Amino acid sequence: MRAIRRFTVRPVLPPALAALGELAANLRWSWHAETQRLFSHVDPEIWERVGHDPVRLLGEVSAARWEELAGDDGFVGWVALVRADLETYLTEPRWFQHEADATPETIAYFSPEFGITAVLPQYSGGLGILAGDHLKAASDLGVPIVGVGLLYRHGYFKQSLSREGWQQETYPVLDPDGLPISPLREPDGSRATISIRLPDGPDLLARIWVAAVGRVPLLMLDTDVEGNPDHYVQITDRLYGGNSEHRLRQELLLGVGGVRALRAYSRITGAPAPEVFHTNEGHAGFLGIERIRELTAEPDGPGLDLDTAIEVGRASTVFTTHTPVPAGIDRFPCELIEQYFGDAGATPGVPVDRVLALGAEDYQGGDPGVFNMAVMGFRLAQRANGVSQLHGKVSRGMFSGLWPAFDEAEVPITSITNGVHAPTWVASEITGLAQEYGADPDSSDYDAFAAGVDRVPSVDMWRTKRALRERLVADARRRMLRSWEKRGAAKAELGWIDTALDPDVLTIGFARRAASYKRLTLMLRDPERLRKLLLDPERPVQLVIAGKAHPADDGGKRLIQQIVQFADEEDVRHRIAFLPNYDIAMAQPLYPGCDVWLNNPLRPYEACGTSGMKAALNGGLNLSILDGWWDEWYDGENGWALPSVDGIDDVDKRDDLEAAALYDLIANEVAPRFYDVDQDGVPARWVEMLRHTLKSLGPKVLATRMVRDYVRQLYAPAAVNARALNSDFEGARELAVWKARVRAAWPSVRVEHVEAEGLADAVEVGSTLSVQAYVALGDLSPADVEVQLVHGRVNADDLLVDSTVAPLTLTESYDGGRSRFDGTVGLGRSGPFGYTVRVVPANERLAAVAEMGIVTLA
Repeated sequence: MRAIRRFTVRPVLPPALAALGELAANLRWSWHAETQRLFSHVDPEIWERVGHDPVRLLGEVSAARWEELAGDDGFVGWVALVRADLETYLTEPRWFQHEADATPETIAYFSPEFGITAVLPQYSGGLGILAGDHLKAASDLGVPIVGVGLLYRHGYFKQSLSREGWQQETYPVLDPDGLPISPLREPDGSRATISIRLPDGPDLLARIWVAAVGRVPLLMLDTDVEGNPDHYVQITDRLYGGNSEHRLRQELLLGVGGVRALRAYSRITGAPAPEVFHTNEGHAGFLGIERIRELTAEPDGPGLDLDTAIEVGRASTVFTTHTPVPAGIDRFPCELIEQYFGDAGATPGVPVDRVLALGAEDYQGGDPGVFNMAVMGFRLAQRANGVSQLHGKVSRGMFSGLWPAFDEAEVPITSITNGVHAPTWVASEITGLAQEYGADPDSSDYDAFAAGVDRVPSVDMWRTKRALRERLVADARRRMLRSWEKRGAAKAELGWIDTALDPDVLTIGFARRAASYKRLTLMLRDPERLRKLLLDPERPVQLVIAGKAHPADDGGKRLIQQIVQFADEEDVRHRIAFLPNYDIAMAQPLYPGCDVWLNNPLRPYEACGTSGMKAALNGGLNLSILDGWWDEWYDGENGWALPSVDGIDDVDKRDDLEAAALYDLIANEVAPRFYDVDQDGVPARWVEMLRHTLKSLGPKVLATRMVRDYVRQLYAPAAVNARALNSDFEGARELAVWKARVRAAWPSVRVEHVEAEGLADAVEVGSTLSVQAYVALGDLSPADVEVQLVHGRVNADDLLVDSTVAPLTLTESYDGGRSRFDGTVGLGRSGPFGYTVRVVPANERLAAVAEMGIVTLA
């Protein structure tokens, strides 16, 4: 019979072992090998059975075993040492504490999902894993980040397969009391909550949970609160489920509720209020509206006008976009926004027409009937970035409508390429081997790291990779057996699984979401060609594949089914495996165990992709389309580049050509190199590629490098600007007034005349071009603008390409708001050359030339 209520009874540990509870409560254990070894020693069998979950382990170990361990002086001392190490980790100065004073005191990092560990399943895929790695790396560096997210009662979903290979979903209930989190409590011991006004009923209530991610607190909001009606309770039911209104409520809770949770956390704990707010994708964009409400309508707030409040918020906000396709952006009907942000809505005092304007697609090609969360993200953040160099370029084109007067290259979206958290993803065998020979996997000293990698003998490298491949094979067999049993197969017919896969066969991994653009089934374009590769008698290949389709994506499910049905065929099932329920627990043996990591998306639709980074850190070679991070870091020797066929409208022809290239690369380059072994059984050329991969990619793909980039390029500049504007808000008022004045006067700004000297009939390299521009500024002063000479090569249509911008200097001012600006430029190379003059707003508080989106051209 079904229980009417579920709860978890926590164990009482002997006093000598009480620190185990503290170690289990801090998620540093999920990437700290020594803490994991400590918990495993408590009871190795239970540790494996509970999926390496310390909280469950503590609850299932018998009282007799606890008494035995409490009497073991060696174990008690081990616990004390690990506890002391955690205390040192949490309190000692780290990288951030040695940075300049301009760094922010605290950064709030908002994301709809966080992938920290498999035992806290609050993630669906790459966005959540990236967010989890961001927090872990910030903790390791001492960066004072506070994470903000939601606590979903069912997480994402667990994936299994039907007998026919169709994806099936189940949604296990997660008991918060059984997770490595704790409730935030008021000084009187009651649970801290926040509330949000909703238009269709009583106020929405949400509890605040805290997960300790090393030094970083992660706040998570949960609506399963007594007093909420059922449809409110369901708001935090699962990730990315429900209809449009359900998603809006989740994002309202994340953005508006998240800011209120931060305020409660600071009030209760004394933690400093965040100086910088980082929005990881547009899902949390409503945090900007809540901050405007605080500044304009909060009874105890500063009572700023709306434009000033927007400038205050923008200066301290960073927005990261992760999608290279419009379909990946959340867009809501404007009527729904009006309903939830009207007078009876979540942010009273903020006019709904201004809210709508922030998310309006009021540009060429936009839909006036929808509210775009990414558009609002860009308008409410002074700094924005994509997640690889190529993705930044794609984003500048994708969102150029917000800055229509500027070339795409000047659209104010920069790039910070993602990274991965090495202690989470690198196998302990790899780390141990590197450290044995003096290579620190976390080092930012490239030369020292490279020297250490060079000292590792090839035989040791290859022996380690073989051991990791063997571990993957064992894990894959266990998963295959469980999957087939769930599909209805009898044990008697599953004996073949004992010999499925082979630790001495070239192993290629492919694991990602089953979205159409990731092309899970490209490898199946020619099944017979694939079969020939798998069954080659001398150079066989084996494939390990995993990935989930969104529950509502039948197209993605069909792709999975096609792979599964091929993998079910008797002649190849020992060489290809689809492993259901791809998650962190599966990924951790998968990346190290693969020799090659395959990625074949439609270019340029992979914003970054980090699974190949994890494989590379574990001595795997990438075989990938030049997309995302691989486009900028492939060097011809650290893997293979799959050629992409751009510009072909025939989808089938394109896929046929790219699949043929994939087969050819595996057959003619990858497999021959893997099996070309010397007298010691080592493929020398392969190991040299592996060695080069570790040296060329190792320090680059680290999340610590990524977080340092965020601190230096985005967080610190945002903090400097925010302090200048927010100390007494006078700077923000002045900036808002200045912007309003400039926009009002801009229609009168024009370039009346441009004169040039130095353009003889034959212009030679080394000549100097002198330019005088006569500009009418109307009611503006020369200090309000910058007059620029834009020059460079021109194409056949007289369009400037590879242009350079040089400011012109004010020379004279005349009556009627007219001025002359002069400048020179050297002609340093031959070929077609062109120039123009433009006028742009100029203020030291602007972060980019295109920030206001206005320009006047000659």
